[in-house]
Amino acid sequence: MSVLFTFPGQGSQRSGMLRALPDHVAATRAIEEASDTLGYDVRALDTADALRSTTAVQLCLLIAGVAQARVLGARGHEPDLVTGLSIGAYPAAVSAGALHYADAVRLVALRGQLMERAYPGGYGMTAIVGMTQRALEPLIARVNSAAMPVFLANINAQTQMVVAGSHAAMHELATLAGEHGAQRCERLDVAVPSHCALLDEPAAELADAFARVAVQAPRVVYLSSSVARPLFDGPRVAADLAGNMARPVRWHDTIRLAWERGARLAVEMPPANVLTRLSCAIFGEGIAVSCSETALHDVEALIERERARE
Repeated sequence: MSVLFTFPGQGSQRSGMLRALPDHVAATRAIEEASDTLGYDVRALDTADALRSTTAVQLCLLIAGVAQARVLGARGHEPDLVTGLSIGAYPAAVSAGALHYADAVRLVALRGQLMERAYPGGYGMTAIVGMTQRALEPLIARVNSAAMPVFLANINAQTQMVVAGSHAAMHELATLAGEHGAQRCERLDVAVPSHCALLDEPAAELADAFARVAVQAPRVVYLSSSVARPLFDGPRVAADLAGNMARPVRWHDTIRLAWERGARLAVEMPPANVLTRLSCAIFGEGIAVSCSETALHDVEALIERERARE
């Protein structure tokens, strides 16, 4: 039996997420290290106004994920497997020992800037609930065009998809989806069209930056949510991180893979519970829990109980 740490992606951010971290020296140091790397106090990013920026959101999610995982590690609780959704792959890689934290901070800052520069407005992402991938894809094909691009971006669950594209295309697709049985279509708090071909060029620029960074073999199992496979060497992890902004997320398959590899406790890092809710169907005979909604000592007790079963 194994413990999985999951790290959420953009859209799960909350104002005050850094201030809500545990009062522990490991969390304080994670914030200070990021501030030293960037040359300013990253706590300034943790406000409603600042979080309108894609770069601020991604940096805060990185810092919060690393900080929480470090707190658990300092108290003797390490994961057996890690995975992250979108930007969450970066704190997952740091926690797996594949990517140095300072390098991750610099790369995530660049990642956010590249994405904002490519699409400063008019684009985003929409969740479509109640439709399968097979049912949704023909509707996407009907709407998608050079003038109105829209793509399948996330397969989060069997009947929860996310699309990315222009506002007009997503609006038209949402109307069609509603006519074809979708239960709900909801715009996400994401200002860029992630996980599709619209971000191929920024991903290529980020790959150039990764070429100057050392990425190591993970010391625990790193599951890529882009390919729903474990990656065991540094170059493949680097390519996965650099390219994931332009690749669809296969979250459902990734969590199922974690279960098949023995994970029975999934612990979601801050600031939300989105991944916990998505994991519950697969972890029906295990436990999925969010650090944001569960006291630290209760999370520790669950990890200790899982360890006792090994």
